[in-house]
Amino acid sequence: MNKKILKIGIVMDPIQLIKIEKDSSFAILLNIQKRQHNIYYMEMNDLYLKKGIAYAKTRILRLKNQKTQYFNFIEEKNIPLHKLDVILMRKDPPFNMEFIYATYILERAEEKGVLVINKPKSLRDCNEKIFTLWFDQFVPNTLVTRNLSQIYHFWKNNKDIIVKPLDNMGGSGIFRIKKNDANFFSIIEKMTNYEKKYCMIQEYIPDIKNGDKRILIVNGEAVPWCVARIPKKEENRANIAAGGTVKIKKLEKKDWEIINYISSMLKEKGLIFVGIDIIGDKLTEINITSPTCICEIESNINISISGMLINYIENKIY
Repeated sequence: MNKKILKIGIVMDPIQLIKIEKDSSFAILLNIQKRQHNIYYMEMNDLYLKKGIAYAKTRILRLKNQKTQYFNFIEEKNIPLHKLDVILMRKDPPFNMEFIYATYILERAEEKGVLVINKPKSLRDCNEKIFTLWFDQFVPNTLVTRNLSQIYHFWKNNKDIIVKPLDNMGGSGIFRIKKNDANFFSIIEKMTNYEKKYCMIQEYIPDIKNGDKRILIVNGEAVPWCVARIPKKEENRANIAAGGTVKIKKLEKKDWEIINYISSMLKEKGLIFVGIDIIGDKLTEINITSPTCICEIESNINISISGMLINYIENKIY
């Protein structure tokens, strides 16, 4: 029996701006195309609600795995989103109100039977930084606040801290404040916008020198290899976007302990494609908006992570 050709939508940042050699969305789309499913491309500006129905301007996307002229659109049409079988929400942070509004639109499509990955409600509920605190036994000493006095006392007690915004990605806006740093107050004033904006403060984890591990999980099943992002000299951030180098590693015992504990909740919340970050034996982030590092693993290990995701979609729909 021939399998149904699926109509798979994707909401992402402008495709003409991506770097295809390391873009996880592109890797996923190539696999979708290989299986002869139809790809309906959308950007945030294309989504809208009309009389309570979710619509979008869509373009049928065709891809070529080459450095230039790697895509073209063959058709443009406004359609009700419930005409699609699946929608992949792959818009990069910042996680702001515009992102939240888009999840409301996608939720209307979901209510009419469309499989949305990841689940719109959970995209709103599970902030990539704060959600880690639902698994506090695996998390470094952490404070979430906008109160300067609380941050000051946390710094004095821990002596070496990391301060992160709650809504960004790629290491953007992250500061390390060491003991007796004279810049403490100016950094915290900026990070909290003078006590008007929440941020996350964590104890510094020296194990960062061995890499910030990105582990990918598909429907609760972890890829047994991870990307260890190692910071360059004189840099606190290990993110690839911040110049970190990449080493592919097998998962360790503590990694599996964390994965086995959290995977059931991820599945329960409809968080089908997730990237968790572990430094040493500490869980630091649960990335659910547009997890990356598929290409880095697939180019070094004979495994298809994008294939795992498409297998899940096909098994769910058929």
